[in-house]
Parts: sequence; structure tokens; C-alpha cells
Amino acid sequence: MANPYNNQPAPPWPPTPTPASRPAPKWARKRYVLPALALALFLGVGIGSGDPDKTTSDAKPAAAKPQPTVTVTATTTATATAEPEPAATVTATKTVKVTRTVTAQAEADTGSGSDPDPDNVYYANCSEARAAGAAPIHRGEPGYASHLDRDDDGVACDS
Repeated sequence: MANPYNNQPAPPWPPTPTPASRPAPKWARKRYVLPALALALFLGVGIGSGDPDKTTSDAKPAAAKPQPTVTVTATTTATATAEPEPAATVTATKTVKVTRTVTAQAEADTGSGSDPDPDNVYYANCSEARAAGAAPIHRGEPGYASHLDRDDDGVACDS
């Protein structure tokens, strides 16, 4: 039967065999291999992304089986030892007699017979002020000087 849309005669029936086939070109092999690899990758990712802690409906927990218990008993023997008696205490006593001699310097005679003027007191350093019993000295008091007040807070020889 002839093809109505084509003026060529119909091919013979049964079709004639084609000559020996040669191997498919490399591009044709890639056409099947690459999609197959992609499909395997996606299937592997899908399987691997499942929750490992999730139990399936057909998994049933196993009942706990009784296990023998182990009891460990330790026995120790304590021996009482006598405590040694304390050694005798030796106390040595030494008697010391202390004699203090105080020598006072004679005051210069001012002629008036009264105490010197307290406004004229001068201390070269804080050791002198402490020895005289005047430390700490506040600003405005006799004996205060700026060279004795290190932190300039108004109190000389404070520490």
C-alpha cells in the first residue's frame, strides 16, 4: 500500500535487516549514563536523609529479660593501735630586768618663762612629726607644711 502523503512506494515487508551495528558514539552513551547517575544520587540522598531514631510501625520493642544481680561484699578488719603518750613539756623561764633612762634636754631660756610659740613649729619630715606625737597634721594647724602632704589632700603625715 502506498503512502497517501508521500509519492514514494512503501518499504518492503518484512523490513530488511540493517548492516552490522557498530558501537554507539560517546555522546550517545552519556545520554543514558548521566541521567542514571543523577537518579541514583537523588535516591541515595532521599534514603540517607531519613530519621535514624524514628521507629517504624513493624518494629516492636523487646521486653526486658530479668538478669541476675551481682552483690559485692567487702570485709575489712580494723586493728586498734595505742596512741603514744605525749612527751613531757619543759618550760624554761628567764627573768629580765629592764631599766630605762630618759634624759631631757634643757630648754633654752626665753626670758619670758612661758612655752615657746606653737605657730613656729617646723618638722623636716614625717618621722620627726610622728616622734613628736603631732601626726597627722591638718592644714591650718601648727607644723603643717606642703612638703609633708604628699597627696595634697590637706592632711600631712597621714599614713
